[in-house]
Amino acid sequence: MKTILSEQQIALTVKRLAHQIVENNQGLNNTVIIGLQPRGIFLSDRIVVELKQIVPHQHIKYGKLDITFYRDDVRKALHIANATEIPFSIEGKTVVLIDDVLYTGRTIRAALDALLDFGRPSKVSLCVLIDRRFSRELPIQPDFSGKAIDTIVSDKVKVNWSETGLKDEVVIV
Repeated sequence: MKTILSEQQIALTVKRLAHQIVENNQGLNNTVIIGLQPRGIFLSDRIVVELKQIVPHQHIKYGKLDITFYRDDVRKALHIANATEIPFSIEGKTVVLIDDVLYTGRTIRAALDALLDFGRPSKVSLCVLIDRRFSRELPIQPDFSGKAIDTIVSDKVKVNWSETGLKDEVVIV
């Protein structure tokens, strides 16, 4: 097992990602944040906390998206659905999708399909904690990434969060 990001590095990375989101979206005026269920929520919750500190005068629209029934492997494996909470329109908005690890790109493809049920955004950006660069099956790249790593297919990248009773860290198993 090899540690990729420690607890302190995750905290700094979350702050940096939040600042990059604000910097690239003119203060979030027309921007909504959408965390992907289940594992992207821990990162998106933390980024939203940081965004509220960076732009305290702004109301941040934050939703959570479950992509279970949009997955291309939904019939091959048992997936447990989570709640989708998007209590606002994304029509004409800039959507920042947030997930923990970008691997093949299939989760993001499913998320893009699911998003269309909530309107047609003007732009979709992707923010991830870990980008497994050379493992893509689809032409999907992050706009904001905490750390890009090169791994082989047999490597498993595990993101641990204190919210699940573990110590915050990213490891390769």
